Amino acid sequence: MSFVEKSITDQLNRPLRDLRISVTDRCNLRCTYCMPAEIFGPDYPFLEKKELLSFEELERLARLFVQKFGVEKIRLTGGEPLMRKDMPQLVEMLARIEGLNDLAMTTNGTLLPIYAERLKKAGLNRVTISLDSLDDDRFKRINGRGVPIKKVLEGIEAARKAGLGVKINMVVQKGVNEEDILPMAHYFKEQGLILRFIEFMDVGNTNEWNRKAVLTKQEIIERIHKEMPITPIAPNYKGEVATRYSYTDGDGEIGVISSVSDAFCSTCNRARLSARGELFTCLFASSGHDLRKLIRSEKTEEEITEFISRIWKNRTDQYSVDRTLSKPVDKKKIEMSYIGG
Repeated sequence: MSFVEKSITDQLNRPLRDLRISVTDRCNLRCTYCMPAEIFGPDYPFLEKKELLSFEELERLARLFVQKFGVEKIRLTGGEPLMRKDMPQLVEMLARIEGLNDLAMTTNGTLLPIYAERLKKAGLNRVTISLDSLDDDRFKRINGRGVPIKKVLEGIEAARKAGLGVKINMVVQKGVNEEDILPMAHYFKEQGLILRFIEFMDVGNTNEWNRKAVLTKQEIIERIHKEMPITPIAPNYKGEVATRYSYTDGDGEIGVISSVSDAFCSTCNRARLSARGELFTCLFASSGHDLRKLIRSEKTEEEITEFISRIWKNRTDQYSVDRTLSKPVDKKKIEMSYIGG
């Protein structure tokens, strides 16, 4: 009889419901808070193709997570996931997995005019698009490649035209783009799209994170509420990372992801598969568990499933809570470009 355990929980009684798959460590941008150009330069040793999981290996693992553990959502990330060749093919393979309710992608949007329609036809449900400013000069500085806003806006339009659900993510940094909070809120309210503000996080080791650069959730919502009144609303589901607020005029909503000032570790139900095929149980983890070696071995699906089960059952991660409580934390963390957001 095959191994089936759809109610698996960790040491803090958190279920496994969400799998985030980084399909590549490469990106066509060099955003300062993720892949700063001075570190990720022309000579940076990106992963070779053989080091990445194949589409068949990704599908096999994804199917195990869905059918053995009850994972309901899969999000494809990077790097920039659309830098991986033939992504619509992978989307089609994953979309066929019985029991998967939601298949999404996080992207910088610049390649969506090429791929949006094909991704939708392949079975992708929605995209989250990163955009940190509506000021062209500022956005060019942040993305590190001088890419104009027009490229992202064209990607947003292509996604909408294709029928994909669209949300926008904005990483907010004091002294960098905090003045864009209200223009972004106004613009995407008018566009009828949900905008989510993300506190500047200490992911990885290369983005020179400083707590003084963090504009907190409270500060963000106060700025918006003063000009555009908002009110808290309930989460869509248990474990949703963004705190939701609706505009009191009934026209749209925003969200705030606050892993620094208001940690949500207690409801975290996400596992992450890195571009190297390692399983991470926390965005801020310093090391992962090698599934690539396991899946390329002669191990049976039951043995692989039991290995994953032990990892999740022993999970105690609550990095953001520990940081808030000033408990010792491992300062060496996996880079976001390997593990996604």
